[in-house]
Amino acid sequence: MCGNNMSAPLPAIVPAARKATAAVVFLHGLGDTGHGWAEAFAGIRLPHVKYIFPHAPTMPVSLNMRMSMPSWFDIYGLSPDADEDEAGIKRASENLKTLIEQEVRNGIPSHRIILGGFSQGGALSLYTALTTQQKLAGVIALSSWLPLRKSFPQAAANSANKDMHVLQCHGDADPLVPLMFGTQTAEKMKSLINPANMAFKTYRGLPHSTCPEFGRLCWTVAECEGGRNSPQAQQGSGTSK
Repeated sequence: MCGNNMSAPLPAIVPAARKATAAVVFLHGLGDTGHGWAEAFAGIRLPHVKYIFPHAPTMPVSLNMRMSMPSWFDIYGLSPDADEDEAGIKRASENLKTLIEQEVRNGIPSHRIILGGFSQGGALSLYTALTTQQKLAGVIALSSWLPLRKSFPQAAANSANKDMHVLQCHGDADPLVPLMFGTQTAEKMKSLINPANMAFKTYRGLPHSTCPEFGRLCWTVAECEGGRNSPQAQQGSGTSK
């Protein structure tokens, strides 16, 4: 279970077709659930990978006039200088680390686990990977940003993931999480991890939506597991799905 309280249902899971030797934990965005992502990944899954899609707990969100919706933490605003829910972010991150520990106890080494997410879910994945002492394979962050960015590099001082692989994808027409957030995050990430393992891909005309090359995520899993060099950052074009 992952979230800020115990009200969230159990994660949606796409089991491995054979013995699971790796796992992907993918977090949905604000107001969503893990079910849709589970369906999407089911079509591109690798046979030895277990896919886990937690559901965020329901809570009032300040950004949306305090309406209750699934959210990993509260969001106060979308501007770069907006206040952040530090306590909520850290609490959600600790719960995500607990989920990782559960998979390790199930027999999957932490260095064979990839965190990923869309928007708010990707933000939580990036923050967690940088602050955990659990060595991870990498992070897939779609239309995301790095929360509590001013706390770094100090917050990552004890991180075990300075050599992890990170793939960021972002649309240049995103009105909710502007491309500037993605580019600033990518530059920050390069200062916190091995920059050769950091890939940032942009998509012309893509709004706040799923990366068009969704199958690329499956390939990235194989890249991270195989220990080969991460693909170099590149520019691409795409349209919203």
